[in-house]
Amino acid sequence: MEGILYILIGMFGLVIGSFLNVLILRIPAKEDFVKERSHCMSCGYQLAWYDMVPVLSYLIYRGRCRNCGAKISIQYPLVEACNAGLYLLIFYVNGLSILSSIYCLVTSALLVIAVIDFRTFEIPLGLTIFIALMGLVCSVMDYKHIALYVFGMCSVGLVLEIIFILTGGSVIGGGDATLMMAAGLVLGWQKIVLAFFLACILGAIIHSLRMKFTGADKMLALGPYLAVGIYICMVYGNQLIQWYLHISGLDYIL
Repeated sequence: MEGILYILIGMFGLVIGSFLNVLILRIPAKEDFVKERSHCMSCGYQLAWYDMVPVLSYLIYRGRCRNCGAKISIQYPLVEACNAGLYLLIFYVNGLSILSSIYCLVTSALLVIAVIDFRTFEIPLGLTIFIALMGLVCSVMDYKHIALYVFGMCSVGLVLEIIFILTGGSVIGGGDATLMMAAGLVLGWQKIVLAFFLACILGAIIHSLRMKFTGADKMLALGPYLAVGIYICMVYGNQLIQWYLHISGLDYIL
């Protein structure tokens, strides 16, 4: 029975991943992503349901439009498969629970944010608000420790927001600060601090390599790295914190 549930979770992740591709494409272009039907970007052909089976349709049509033969970006199956894989990992580590379901929804929003920010250096406010709403649900579910989530909202995000205001956005982006406030409501202060720390390390290493080997510009889109840090802490945050306390000897003191 548990195996069937994981299959269903993977399939659901693929379907949601297909919708994420729509958001990634249409949000920056400010296009309607609810009423307007999916279509080929080259010929305008309106896609039928069998043209949009996650991953499978891409493989069957060899990454090309069934109508005009135009090449379709590899992004589509990658996002679909990635979203499904991230869902499965969350449920595998955190168990079959409502909290895991919330983490999956947050993960999908983070995936869209990561791709859009990487391309445009902008984090859509609507997605950040969605994450904040999920954070409110988390804090209500754990209302006895609500202070943990309030401090989480302020500990990193508020500090970044102050830096953003004082520097006029030359050091940190306003979208990054808002995202960390929203994610702080999801994770609580300990894990959001860890998430930011991981994001800074990943950003410094990966972007340095990109500048050296691909000629990437010095300007860094921090959103993708923040998204990765937040996801890691949703899945392994408690384990990482306990590991750090153990190797530092603080677990005996605390």
